[in-house]
Amino acid sequence: MIKTFDNKINIVGDDLKASIKKGSKLSIASSLFSIYGYESLKKEFNQIEELRFIFTDPAFIKNDEEKKDSRFFEINSTATQKAISGSEFEINLKNELKGRIIAKECRKWCDKRVKFKSSRGNSALMPMLIIDNNSTYLNINEFSSAGFGYKKDNLVLGQITKMEEPTATKSFLDNFNNVWEDEKILKDISDEVIAYIDNLYKENSPEFIYYLTLYHIFNEFLEDLNQDELANEKTGFKESVIWSLLYDFQKDAVLGLINKLERYNGCILADSVGLGKTFSALGVIKYYQERNKSVLVLCPKKLGDNWKTFLNNYEENPLLKDRFSYDVLYHTDLLRDKGFSNGVDLSRVKWENYDLIVIDESHNFRNNDSGNKKVTRYKKLLNIIQTGVKTKLLMLSATPVNNRFTDLKNQIALAYEGHTHIKDDKLNISASIDSVLRKAQQTFNDWSKLDEKERTTSRLLSQLNQNFDFFKLLDSVTMARSRKHIEKYYDMNSIGNFPTRLTPRSIRSRITDLNQVMEIKEIYKQLSAFEMSIYSPFDYIIESKQSFYANLYDNEISNNSILKQSSREKSLKTLMRVNFLKRLESSVDSFRLTLEKFATNIQNTIQKIDEFKLKQEEVSIVDAIEELEDEEWLDEAFSIGKKVKINLEDMNTIGWRRDLERDLNVARNILNDMKKVSPPHDSKLQRLKEEIKNKLENPINKGNRKLIIFTAFADTAQYLYRELKAYNLSLGLESAMITGSKNECTAEISTEFNNLLSHFSPRSKNKTLKNSNEEIDILIATDCISEGQNLQDCDVLINYDIHWNPVRIIQRFGRVDRIGSTNSYIQLVNFWPEISL
Repeated sequence: MIKTFDNKINIVGDDLKASIKKGSKLSIASSLFSIYGYESLKKEFNQIEELRFIFTDPAFIKNDEEKKDSRFFEINSTATQKAISGSEFEINLKNELKGRIIAKECRKWCDKRVKFKSSRGNSALMPMLIIDNNSTYLNINEFSSAGFGYKKDNLVLGQITKMEEPTATKSFLDNFNNVWEDEKILKDISDEVIAYIDNLYKENSPEFIYYLTLYHIFNEFLEDLNQDELANEKTGFKESVIWSLLYDFQKDAVLGLINKLERYNGCILADSVGLGKTFSALGVIKYYQERNKSVLVLCPKKLGDNWKTFLNNYEENPLLKDRFSYDVLYHTDLLRDKGFSNGVDLSRVKWENYDLIVIDESHNFRNNDSGNKKVTRYKKLLNIIQTGVKTKLLMLSATPVNNRFTDLKNQIALAYEGHTHIKDDKLNISASIDSVLRKAQQTFNDWSKLDEKERTTSRLLSQLNQNFDFFKLLDSVTMARSRKHIEKYYDMNSIGNFPTRLTPRSIRSRITDLNQVMEIKEIYKQLSAFEMSIYSPFDYIIESKQSFYANLYDNEISNNSILKQSSREKSLKTLMRVNFLKRLESSVDSFRLTLEKFATNIQNTIQKIDEFKLKQEEVSIVDAIEELEDEEWLDEAFSIGKKVKINLEDMNTIGWRRDLERDLNVARNILNDMKKVSPPHDSKLQRLKEEIKNKLENPINKGNRKLIIFTAFADTAQYLYRELKAYNLSLGLESAMITGSKNECTAEISTEFNNLLSHFSPRSKNKTLKNSNEEIDILIATDCISEGQNLQDCDVLINYDIHWNPVRIIQRFGRVDRIGSTNSYIQLVNFWPEISL
């Protein structure tokens, strides 16, 4: 008699309950054995005399390492063993947390009645279950609650067959007996199975559970580790001074970065501002230096002295004993093929021979203008990495992404020699880097279009989680920790607490206290009326000459697309209009200077047009964008502008002069009002003086008199220094100004860039001052110091104007919000215009 079971309507477990009798002998061959299989038929199994169990797949058998398929063999064996505590279809049973009790009962039962053997992997065994000499069940693939039909599995077309014919049953049983006794096919693993079940219910220490949890979380990562990709401690880099000065989280960074560099050839250290990325990078450099690798540090020129400090015999060099020996060159040096930089003859530099290049502020390489046929810094660097020795690339940036994921892709592409369109198996992602980041960008774009209430961070993360390759990619080639991460996962007693950020204060001020001067709204209205025709001479070329000048100045960029000079001029007009507004926001003096230059430029152009009309020359010229090899067609007597050159006789000079005159009148009208605003009547300047006095009288940290004032414009910095230096001295405060092109100081010290910074923040710069009179209290600066500088002796930062890019605001505040600060509190103060510009 034959019966069939689909384990949906006809459950084989129910039939087993009826067929198993007291004293029955069971012989089973199955791929899995689960304690929950025992639990589902516990009453019946407890009354049997014996059970012989064969694992049809190898279990508890050491793999043969010489076999090519040994890795697959071992994984299958491990999966079989894990299933003893519950198969993949018994998760809900495991979640009931009864496993320890069931395992204890199952262990006693196995010890008394069950023998286990496992296939050695060299023979195929058919799943079966035989009860005495009475009946045989074929295709019961699992000794589990799912295999017996009590839990749903993924079986669709499978069918279990029961045969109760004595002759057939005897044949199956004889065959089972023969295999059971064959040691070449099977191995006795009863002790191993029982020991495994023992572990399921025994008490374990919290420490063991913790490490076991870590193993199961990271075991795939551990399996992929290669000894060659781990930091080799035999180099002795851990005995260096730099290693002894690193905090634990920085040491973790160094080891992680070395692993990423060895595995992926490049990575980005994107820790938040103020977490000491420079020191972490020095730890990596020391490792490669000890392996006799050549290292280049490529940084912005303004940060060059920071890196050179660790190379020289200076009193402020804490790493003198480490004898660092890397080269320091600047981002701009990439496009120079002659001259000297830091004593290096650029005409002789073999760029492609460096084993490791460290790029400080790597976000400066986020743009790859593939359409531009000119050689850019990015293209030069990519070419260096593609040629010569295999160069590893460590990039440092707290802000690797400005406003699009392409920024990140372009930086990663440097490490991948430009091949981000090809899938890299080492990254363990299902598509190429280009594809993964393109999908993430689309997710972000869709999220950014949602209503404000729906546009939450949690929703964005949830949507990005659907593209899990994105997070795998970030985990592989970037390392980014925030201050909160450090506080949560590291011992802050050894690090020291970060300063507490007080709530940022906002200050809004009028232009002046004078009544008969335009308000900001009126100035904005007048500025909107500007034609800006001085910046668009192409609009006034007569029709018959337009194609001639288009051929001269329009540029082919890529794929036969053309960048028209007229389009460039439209963009320039927009840019200049924004420039007016930003300078108005910055300071009345900067706005005045810009208006004066604008008016003077227009006056000179009108004068040129008038001279042309009076002399009635046949040939004259006007403005320029690029240097031309052959300029014989030009009349140098009538040249307006500096680059793009146009003959005045080819222009509608009447219309152009009319529009220029209109802009000049508007500019003069505004300028006349702005000239009335002297420093005593500059409301914003006077409010800044109040802030300085209040800082002195009510310090947020006892005895701290230091203050940084940031502005986006050198004009404003010079105006503030000029008007504040005497006022500050009257309060007993020394002032300094740094703009990149011009530095000044009221203290009698050198105004060299880094010397001023060291005298402003001597503790963070490891500077020993000869006397206290040399110390600077108020530092007025442009964004030339907004990156890479340790100025955490200071506790208050004022943004006198707001940079258009919010990333720059983060970078500015990062000068004082840094690890190692002795301040308990830090304060950000923002000056805003009366209206949004």
